[in-house]
Amino acid sequence: MAGATRNPEVDAYLGGVGKWRREFEALRAILLDSPMTEALKWGVPCYTFQTKNVVLIHEFKDYCALLFFKGALMADPGGLLIRQSENVQTARQIRFASVQDIAALTPTLKAYVEEAIELERSGAKVKLKAARDFEIPDEFRTRLDADAALKAAFEALTPGRRRAYLLHFSAPKQSKTRASRIDKCAPAILSGRGLDD
Repeated sequence: MAGATRNPEVDAYLGGVGKWRREFEALRAILLDSPMTEALKWGVPCYTFQTKNVVLIHEFKDYCALLFFKGALMADPGGLLIRQSENVQTARQIRFASVQDIAALTPTLKAYVEEAIELERSGAKVKLKAARDFEIPDEFRTRLDADAALKAAFEALTPGRRRAYLLHFSAPKQSKTRASRIDKCAPAILSGRGLDD
C-alpha cells in the first residue's frame, strides 16, 4: 500500500506544537502509512480519502486524539472510541496521554484507520438525528407559540441551524439563562441567520 505524501503545511504546523509534538509525530507516521492525503484543515492535520475527511489529529489540555469522522459506524473491537459529548452524532475519538500509549496500540490503530478508509470507500453514511428530533426547551416552545414570525423564521432555517439553536438553548440548567439566550438569538433567527453566522 502506498503511503501518503507529507504536506509542508503540516510540517510547519508540527513545528509549532509544544506539549504533544512527539505524540503528533507518532500518530502522523501511522496515518502517512496509508493511501490517504495529508492536509491542514481547521488548523490541524487532517487525512482524506478521495477528498473525503477520514481522520484528524487534534490536541487538548490533558490529551491528544485521533478523531474519526465516521467513528459512529466503526466496529471498535478494542473499545477505544469515545464520543466527545452527547451532542456529537458521527465523530469518535481515540485519546492518548503519551507516545507509549500510541506505540502500544500501533497495530490496532492501523486496523482502525483501514476500517475508516473502507467506510469512506463504501460510501457509508451516518444517519443523523433530524432537527425535529431534538427536544425544544419549554422556554423556546412558549416563545414560538406566542410569536408567529419567530416560529416561521425558525422553521425556515436549515436543519443544521435549527439543531445548533436548540442545542444552544437547551444547554443551560437555569430557565432564566435559557430565556436570556433565546432573547439574544431571536433577532438572528428572524433575519435567517444561524447561531455562528
